[in-house]
Amino acid sequence: MTELSIPSDLLPADGRFGAGPSKVRVEALDALAATGAHLLGTSHRQSTVRKLVGRVREGLAELFSLPAGYEVVLGNGGSTAFWDVATFSLIRERSQHLSFGEFSAKFGAAAKAAPFLAAPTIVVSDPGTRPDPYAEADVDVYAWPHNETSTGVMAPVRRVDGADADALVLIDATSGAGGLPVDVSETDVYYFAPQKCFGSDGGLWLAIMSPAALERTAEIKESGRWIPAFLDLQTAVDNSRLNQTYNTPALATLFLLAEQTDWLNALGGLPAAVGRTTASSDVLYGWADKSDVATPFVVEPSDRSLVIGTVDFDEHVDAAAVAKV
Repeated sequence: MTELSIPSDLLPADGRFGAGPSKVRVEALDALAATGAHLLGTSHRQSTVRKLVGRVREGLAELFSLPAGYEVVLGNGGSTAFWDVATFSLIRERSQHLSFGEFSAKFGAAAKAAPFLAAPTIVVSDPGTRPDPYAEADVDVYAWPHNETSTGVMAPVRRVDGADADALVLIDATSGAGGLPVDVSETDVYYFAPQKCFGSDGGLWLAIMSPAALERTAEIKESGRWIPAFLDLQTAVDNSRLNQTYNTPALATLFLLAEQTDWLNALGGLPAAVGRTTASSDVLYGWADKSDVATPFVVEPSDRSLVIGTVDFDEHVDAAAVAKV
């Protein structure tokens, strides 16, 4: 095979980018460095850190145009930890999960393993496609990802027609929040981590919670269910209202998250951010649609993610060789 070479003027300035943690803006790193000795090393109960947490919560409330009664809650552990948090503190008896990739399957697996819950319904579809939720009389939580990172499928965020009146909708937005359009009033918990669109490091989870989700959390806490302190969502709610976390957070992560959120709001908020991701993804999918050697992996155009692009190469193309270029 002829050696491939991309002209230098077409190469990205930073070639590390992939589906993992995003690049961090240099301006945000400079701002972090400028804090000197006034931030890092400070107790998370001190006003300096609590003001930072408050800045994060207020910035996210602005970015997502929070409806009345919705709250921004945060805790340590990342989205992986939040699947267990939700299993303990949000599912009353039984849940339904949409599984259409590696990451969307994990929350359902956590619920299935919980000895105090009934067996969940797990609705599966082939990679590159997505299933739809459907109403079940005894389901009190419906859960799926806004964006399946492993396949590049984007799912609509809306309430489930015919679901019980008190059923909650939980959306894993880890790789989509901040880059995909969303009306959070269609959800009860819209949760994510800051290492994707929010240009920070991982290890933190953030959840935009509706009044109904806050009530469910309190209800389960009061029921006497045993919940490990680290995974206790009511504890996270109580601490978040004080602009702090239950245990010590990574302050650099919080600071970079705050900087990115402020930057997104200054751009024009979520509509402007979605405009950027739409323009970028249109370039990728437009090329793949016209190419003789590639096609979009996700066949249905409306399901193609704006933030995670996946492309299939012709069988005669050595994809491993292309990836090395």
